Amino acid sequence: MQRSPRVLIFASAGEVAEALARRVGEALAHKPDLVLGLPTGRTPLLLYAELVRLHRAGEADFSRAVTFNLDEFLGLPGDHPSSYRAFMRRHLFDHVNADPSRMNFLDGAALDPLQECERYEGAIDAAGGIDLQILGIGTNGHVGFNEPATELEARTHRVTLKPETRHSNAGLFGGHPDRVPTEAMSMGMGTILHAREAVLIATGESKARCVARVVNGPITTALPASFLQLHRHAEIFLDRAAGQTLDG
Repeated sequence: MQRSPRVLIFASAGEVAEALARRVGEALAHKPDLVLGLPTGRTPLLLYAELVRLHRAGEADFSRAVTFNLDEFLGLPGDHPSSYRAFMRRHLFDHVNADPSRMNFLDGAALDPLQECERYEGAIDAAGGIDLQILGIGTNGHVGFNEPATELEARTHRVTLKPETRHSNAGLFGGHPDRVPTEAMSMGMGTILHAREAVLIATGESKARCVARVVNGPITTALPASFLQLHRHAEIFLDRAAGQTLDG
């Protein structure tokens, strides 16, 4: 088991998106019923735009793919414009040939969040597990909504969001951090690490210090992304700004 993920540094965020989109397209061609774990947030926007372009060029067929989103805000129904389900429709699913019956989301409006988390874990198991998990990273080292803490939940769970995480999601709520829900549901680190392959993407100078700690620092619950050091087949795709302390 490798201790540190393989790091690839590209010249720009656009090249990161192009390289990972090609990887996804090739994986779909090799295994049309690929099980994909997908993130939200600003970082994957270029990736999703590139996947749409590849699909329109006939180079990415999503018709048999199964998808699982990493997380969702607690209290938001799927049709709420600020939900992550709506985000995925706007930026990817409305523009490719993905089958809605094969898309999986956490229900933010579930009356029993614990039961909903258990349902989601069961759905991942029933799909045979995640083949390729794509991840973003917060400036505090969170992946999904696994926030820095003294302990991390292994499986899909309910979580209280840190102020910095709410701030980073303010764009979905008119730029007002106080409107961002205080809680969410997220795949746990154990679920993420059980994916057969994992690719974390990070772009921009604001992520450089955190990325350096993920690659070179200790494995710690204070930096959830550091647990990727334990993954059998994990990679980190960076632009030069995010990889500036690692390049050369």
